[in-house]
Amino acid sequence: MYEFSLTTAQKTFLRGAGQTLESSVKVGKSGLTPEFFIELQKHLKARELVKVRFVAAERDERTGLAEQIADGGRCVFVSSVGATALFYRQNTDPARRVVTLA
Repeated sequence: MYEFSLTTAQKTFLRGAGQTLESSVKVGKSGLTPEFFIELQKHLKARELVKVRFVAAERDERTGLAEQIADGGRCVFVSSVGATALFYRQNTDPARRVVTLA
């Protein structure tokens, strides 16, 4: 589990920033594969804020999948709307941070 707590204001800021993002990673029929997590890690390292689209998951499955992604991807689950979910992981190098949290 990635231990990085976000305040309500920070989550609100990230949700706003996430509205303009395109879904960069998709969870398909195969589910959460090792390849999915490799791709997620690349996007988190480059952008810090990643939008994931659930293509073949039912509504009741999405919450469980989001928790599994947060655990397996070592990131924070920010929010979900419909078939998309938003994840965040702060870059450990301050010089390479893309998202500035207050």
